[in-house]
Amino acid sequence: MPPRTGATVTAVFTCLADESRRDVLEVLVQSGRASASAIAREVGISRQGVAKHLTLLTEAGLVTSERVGREVLYVVQPEPLQDAARWLDRSAAAWDRRLAALKAAAEKPGT
Repeated sequence: MPPRTGATVTAVFTCLADESRRDVLEVLVQSGRASASAIAREVGISRQGVAKHLTLLTEAGLVTSERVGREVLYVVQPEPLQDAARWLDRSAAAWDRRLAALKAAAEKPGT
């Protein structure tokens, strides 16, 4: 795995470890794009709190922002989530192979 992808996956999991950030991201997924104020109304935390979460989501590459008039609108970037999903798929496949081998060894006659 290239270092950048590994760093991206780590940043994604670190960022999504916080429930509030997951809530903010979910609002963006559902709405397509939204301002910090609109997100704050949806998740029930202060606009300043949302802004801090958006900063961390942006640093992890999960969100980008765009100025539209007086507002800054945020949009989800799926690529880092896709990197994390691929990592999970590879890990799950590796564990499936290990568990199948363990099962086969446990069911082997004479053991």
